[in-house]
Amino acid sequence: MTRQIKVGSVLVGGGAPVSIQSMCNTRTTDVEGTISQIKALATAGCEITRITVPTPEAAVPFGKIAAQSPLPIVADIHFDYRCALAAAENGAAAIRINPGNIGGEDRVKAVVDCCKAHHIPIRVGVNGGSLEKVLLEKYGHPTPEALVESAFGHLRLLEKYGFYDTCLSMKSSSVPLMMAAYRLFAAQSDYPLHLGVTETGTEYMGTVKSAMGIGGLLCMGIGDTIRVSLTADPVREVIAAKAILKAAGLRKDGVNIISCPTCGRTQIDLIGLAGRVEEALKDCKKPITVAVMGCVVNGPGEAREADVGVAGGEDCGLIFLKGKPVEKLPYDELLPALLRYVERL
Repeated sequence: MTRQIKVGSVLVGGGAPVSIQSMCNTRTTDVEGTISQIKALATAGCEITRITVPTPEAAVPFGKIAAQSPLPIVADIHFDYRCALAAAENGAAAIRINPGNIGGEDRVKAVVDCCKAHHIPIRVGVNGGSLEKVLLEKYGHPTPEALVESAFGHLRLLEKYGFYDTCLSMKSSSVPLMMAAYRLFAAQSDYPLHLGVTETGTEYMGTVKSAMGIGGLLCMGIGDTIRVSLTADPVREVIAAKAILKAAGLRKDGVNIISCPTCGRTQIDLIGLAGRVEEALKDCKKPITVAVMGCVVNGPGEAREADVGVAGGEDCGLIFLKGKPVEKLPYDELLPALLRYVERL
């Protein structure tokens, strides 16, 4: 089990539930717009958000946002250590830095001392695209060993100044590379891990890559908090993250819809019905499984663990509970009936 840190009110590591993160794509100077986006992220199920603090002056609007945010905010810092100091002074719940790009050890110490004073953790962000030159010369190109060596180097620097309230990420756009790096690190350390595949692309491909990389590691018991990175509305990142956690068996909140891929036995518009069921239940918070199956030959049996489901017939279908048929109805009546049974659960 990893050690535990606290980001605002959210526990990370130490057996706490895996938390969902995202990052605002608004300008930090746009206080109203950023707060609006954070509220949308919170409604979607995000638990920690991150916004950039590109200049020390940006810490002023950052502070206004932090004061009104429903979520703890991680300040994203690059190059200028003064931005980290200013963000910590203005309500950051955590600081994300790469100690290698903010200057000498004295500057790292200044950030550490400030975070200690404000009792906030640091996330060390190692990235395959920005490894130290000495490691690229040593390994030739980004490798799992290079990412892990970079991570431990940064950790040793923070530990030198007595700082252990740290979370690590070792991201790459290569799924096999990031998975190997996280596995290698997890075998050697108990620091909590922030999982992510970086630069994944648009929503479709980015979700696939994230599901493989993040989901694969979660199924191995690795990972304490996650961020799905998509070239899309950040709310879509949260939706994808929730789906990954549910698929990994780590979240039970909300409806789990299972449906078959259709075959030649299918005699109803199963694809259309499954889409309408998903849309109708998207805001349902009940921790139940709903099945939408194509035929009565295998449907109830294959989905016997579902709390409620429907199996198609010839322009009709069966409603079943825990694999047992309870009602036969015409096709047009299946969805309303299914929703009534869901309401009763």
